[in-house]
Amino acid sequence: MKQFIQFKKQRELGDMLSDVFAFLRNEYKPFFALVIQITLPYLILFFVGLAFMLYTFGDLGSLITSGSSPFEGEEMDILMLIISVLVLTIAGILVYALAYSTTLHYIKSYTENDGVVNADTVKDEVKQTFGSFIGLSILKGLVLSVGFMLCFFPFVYLVVPMSVVFCIMIFEKKTVMDAFSDSFSFIKDEWLMTILVLFVVALITGVIGGVLNLPATIYTYIKMGIFSGDFDAAGDPFAFYKDPIYIVLNLVSYAFRFFLNFITIIITVFIYFNINEKKNFTGTFEQIDSLGKTE
Repeated sequence: MKQFIQFKKQRELGDMLSDVFAFLRNEYKPFFALVIQITLPYLILFFVGLAFMLYTFGDLGSLITSGSSPFEGEEMDILMLIISVLVLTIAGILVYALAYSTTLHYIKSYTENDGVVNADTVKDEVKQTFGSFIGLSILKGLVLSVGFMLCFFPFVYLVVPMSVVFCIMIFEKKTVMDAFSDSFSFIKDEWLMTILVLFVVALITGVIGGVLNLPATIYTYIKMGIFSGDFDAAGDPFAFYKDPIYIVLNLVSYAFRFFLNFITIIITVFIYFNINEKKNFTGTFEQIDSLGKTE
């Protein structure tokens, strides 16, 4: 039998990390199958936009370095680059929102049914909260962007409440604005612990992401002749962007990193329940209430 992961309890950093991997180890087949089912159309759109952006950027870059004006009969390249970036941005927001929503509703069903997930219920709830997730994703992105532009410290401060804002919306059934405003009071007195957890997870996923990106990086260096010593400084520095192998390697790297992001998403759920348990003892009261009950 699969081990049931109790989300509603207090955890230290080490327990959170071990339970994230325990949950993924136990649930990866049904969980990722459901994620792919829900996000697949937008995921395909994202990768198509990424491929076109890389290729068009290579075309346009080659044109600029050759000394030609990009407006001499090459307006189509600029238009294609703009379109591909727009498609990439829109598809990225949709994929991010749907992936986060699927994860939270999957865990919600998992905790409510003692490890048994109702896939149809998850799909229905993802559809029902689709607009809220898109709105909150845009709001979260804008807030973090403003914080980053203001200074490093406002950005770091805002990362913490924004990390649990989706959890508050789903697990406490709050509206977008209520979840946003409540997130700041929710992390009060727990900011330092939360940023530490997020930093460690970012470090782990960053190292793994760097390793996953190595094939594309190595191929780029080989293509440019850096390893062999045949590097041509006068050559076209954008030529490799149009290389089909380079594009495929980048798409594969992004696909792996897409699944890697779920470590961060799930850790935010553990952070939420850890803080909620310290404040409200929800899981403790539920366990006490269930004592002595029989079917």
